[in-house]
Amino acid sequence: MKAYLELIILLPLLGAIINALLGGRLLSRRASEWLACAVIWGSFAATLAAAIVYRAPATVEIVSWLSDFDFKASLTLYLDPLSLSLCLMITFVCGLIHLYAVGYMKDDPSSVRFFALLNLFVAAMLMLVLAENLPLLYLGWEGVGFCSYALIGFWHTKPANATAGRKAFIVTRIGDTGLGIAVVWMFELFGTESIPHLNQMGHLLPAGIVTALGLLMLLAAMGKSAQVPLMVWLPDAMAGPTPVSAQIHAATMVTAGVYLLMRMFPLIGVSPTVTAAIAITGALTAFYGATCALVQRDLKRILAYSTISQIGYMMLGVGAGAITAATFHLLVHAFFKALLFLGAGCVITALHHEQDIFRMGGLRRTLPGIFWPFLAGALCLAGVPLTGGFFSKDGILGAVWLKGGALYGGLYVVGLVTAFITAVYTARMVLVVFCGDGIHPLPPGGGGLGRGGLKQLPRIMEWPLIPLAILGLCGGLLNLPEYMGNGLLHLFLLSLGSHEQTLPHSTEILLQGVAAAVAAAGILTAWFRYGGKRRQESLAKEQKPAGGIAAFLLEGWRVDALYDLLLVRPYTRLSTFLWQQLDEGCIDDSLDRMASLFGRCGQWLGGRGQGRVSLSLLGMAAGAALMVFWMVWGMP
Repeated sequence: MKAYLELIILLPLLGAIINALLGGRLLSRRASEWLACAVIWGSFAATLAAAIVYRAPATVEIVSWLSDFDFKASLTLYLDPLSLSLCLMITFVCGLIHLYAVGYMKDDPSSVRFFALLNLFVAAMLMLVLAENLPLLYLGWEGVGFCSYALIGFWHTKPANATAGRKAFIVTRIGDTGLGIAVVWMFELFGTESIPHLNQMGHLLPAGIVTALGLLMLLAAMGKSAQVPLMVWLPDAMAGPTPVSAQIHAATMVTAGVYLLMRMFPLIGVSPTVTAAIAITGALTAFYGATCALVQRDLKRILAYSTISQIGYMMLGVGAGAITAATFHLLVHAFFKALLFLGAGCVITALHHEQDIFRMGGLRRTLPGIFWPFLAGALCLAGVPLTGGFFSKDGILGAVWLKGGALYGGLYVVGLVTAFITAVYTARMVLVVFCGDGIHPLPPGGGGLGRGGLKQLPRIMEWPLIPLAILGLCGGLLNLPEYMGNGLLHLFLLSLGSHEQTLPHSTEILLQGVAAAVAAAGILTAWFRYGGKRRQESLAKEQKPAGGIAAFLLEGWRVDALYDLLLVRPYTRLSTFLWQQLDEGCIDDSLDRMASLFGRCGQWLGGRGQGRVSLSLLGMAAGAALMVFWMVWGMP
């Protein structure tokens, strides 16, 4: 087991180091690309081997790392069903994304740097997931933060891309501060940083301290997983290459915050205040993301807001205490969201990097190899019955219903409304992009974009879509409802907190029927607007500048403008005042004036001297007289 766990992390790390040091020098471009892919698939093979021999949670100490007096945090890995299931997902999905990236980045002159960072991204996420102690988890946590910054701003010569990378880095630092405080505080309280040990001590602390620790970790998750109010960085993160977007949204960065809360749930879940705060944050974020996606024109931004919404569902599941349901949705979401992003990348590449959905259309006929897998992912996202997305989302809504009470009853209604909006914007995206005739942009060489005008896609960009489509559609087999025989995840994933209750079969079937009806209503609503006779009228109306509520949603509820008003502008004005008025106007100016005064005095004295001995003797006499006067005045 030790060798497998070491290889899971070391292989991607080794690929990153070799490409960073030798890529482009001793290694050819093709060798660098395939090395980057090989190490990820090697990591997947090691994870698969670990799953085969897995019998019980295993703790493996690799080497001593941090040790000072009573503080000790060794490089120790911890494998349990939660970390193992996530490692399988991360290595498999990221392996497909790496293959896709070989075709996507084939014309980019900096592909070696790209693959080195992509490998490092995977290694950091695997370290975060497998960490046995909080300092090691924090190392992986900051590692994925750095890699996201570097990859979002990968094309840094464009100011917008560099700004998006900095924005992601700065916003997530706010949450990271909360996690850093919690890590130090827990060591002061318990004298240990071991996650399994900490999870056994939740009942030993006063409720107020557990609540404070839980809220600090929730703050960390808000930043990393782009939850309200720290969600503003994720839509702008679309500035990076599409494989980066797929990896951030499906398998790495944004899932880290949810994972932290699931991993530490036995500790923080004993506080009803914390679980309620997590659930409210998740429900509000899910609704926020869905409403914003409803009016977006940029294909990748639709999917970005969709990710914000779906991560909100996972947070809602954690807040309801349904760790298995939240994990199930995390895994299935990784499959269909990676599929949707990679499919969107194919569409955008084929249309010569056009991302406006209202300049697309009719691609069902010209890109059938992309349409059918993309449709599979869209069905999962919309929650169409029998798809993986239907079962995973229904599991969370069922857990919220089971929790009961006014709060969770209201959150269930919010979840249902969000599911309806999700079905609407998903169907809108498919109908506008793939149906009808469309209005296409001109390629660089001129001419229309018929079947022959589309840019030829490398086959390696299309192959990864097929296994992701199959996993998305069939992902429900991982955790079927109890009345259908359960699933692999139910048998495999151990309970991380108290025993998770299940709904009566009749109630569960009824709730699934409601969820199916909501999804169907959302799809029909989109069809009547974008697929029927009103299609052209609706498209023409939405291509005009948005106003009113549409403009409000298009700008993400204008949260960026609010932050600019409350934080950025006051900071800028204060900085300008301190710089121009205090530093330059007061400090620098006073020093300059004092220096000028001394200079003038020196010039005046120098002008008075003129080399005359009598004047010098007079000056000496005057000085001596002053000294005598001072000495006499000072005598008692």
